Amino acid sequence: MNILVANDDGVFAPGIQALAEALKPLGRVIIVAPESERSGFSSALTLDRPLRPVEIMPDVWAVNGTPADCVYLSMNGLFDFEFDLVVSGINSGANLGDDVLYSGTIGAAFEGRLMRQPAIAVSLVGKDASHYLFIDNFRAAAKWVHDFIAKGLPQVPERHILNINIPEVEKLEGALVTYQGRRMQSKPITSQVNPRGHHVYWIGLSGEAVLEPTRDSSGAVSDFYAVNHGYVSITPIQMDATNYDILEQLEAQIRD
Repeated sequence: MNILVANDDGVFAPGIQALAEALKPLGRVIIVAPESERSGFSSALTLDRPLRPVEIMPDVWAVNGTPADCVYLSMNGLFDFEFDLVVSGINSGANLGDDVLYSGTIGAAFEGRLMRQPAIAVSLVGKDASHYLFIDNFRAAAKWVHDFIAKGLPQVPERHILNINIPEVEKLEGALVTYQGRRMQSKPITSQVNPRGHHVYWIGLSGEAVLEPTRDSSGAVSDFYAVNHGYVSITPIQMDATNYDILEQLEAQIRD
């Protein structure tokens, strides 16, 4: 099996290194990742300049582009063989709820799924960002991913991926299939004046999770609930964002 591994934290990030090492028993693992951090790029493709893939060591490639660029190149001619699976991650931080709209980790996985290959996105959720400096946390998460894939990936419809968030806890409670939760509005932007007298702005941090019932009417739980209670969250998400429930209603309103 040929496995493509990408991310949005950059080719040297500890998460992608731990993931690639853990997956090697399953087949040939090729890393193709941005040369530096490209968080928040979603599914963006670079169209205004050429891309330059560089093999910095055997089966490890750095690209001067976005996470989606890396997958697009890999599956459209960079290699003379096809991939059987795309794994994006392990991201340093959560991709829960509305995060998926912005996530380069999700974008890379979606790009792989567009090429009709199974794809998953994996993130490590910790309470303290400094914890991500320790490779052992990523190794533990990577082992979980290895075992999950080795058992056989669940079948999902076309244009769907699995968004997996692994909490950083000493002992996992298990895994739950979840729905995508919601966040409150992002924190306000921060304005500063740089040394040259120009106003600069920092985008605000993500808002907190919206408090929801433990389970919805169908018995499902949100991704936030799962990780907050020590479970791996596995959320099937899709590219088609159409709200089919209101199509007829909207069409009637427009006709009127």
